[in-house]
Amino acid sequence: MIAASRRVGENVKYQNNVYQSFTMIMQFGFNMIVPICLCSFAGIWLDNKFGTSFWTVVLFFIGALAGFRNIYIMAKKIYSKKGERDHENDKK
Repeated sequence: MIAASRRVGENVKYQNNVYQSFTMIMQFGFNMIVPICLCSFAGIWLDNKFGTSFWTVVLFFIGALAGFRNIYIMAKKIYSKKGERDHENDKK
């Protein structure tokens, strides 16, 4: 009975870890794709409004840089939290 409850507890921990990982992967995707799409659509709108053909490309790359910046900040926060937890575990 105790062994079965341990397996259930381990299974729940594993599922939570999988869900957290999936959520983090989705956040990385959204943090990258949203700025690219918004800037690209703004570039298309500007090109149509002014009759130009370069704003889409320029704003696409600005969106990509913004996306990389978002991912960098997010990864930095994740690793700093992990480092703090590891440091706290070392004290125990």
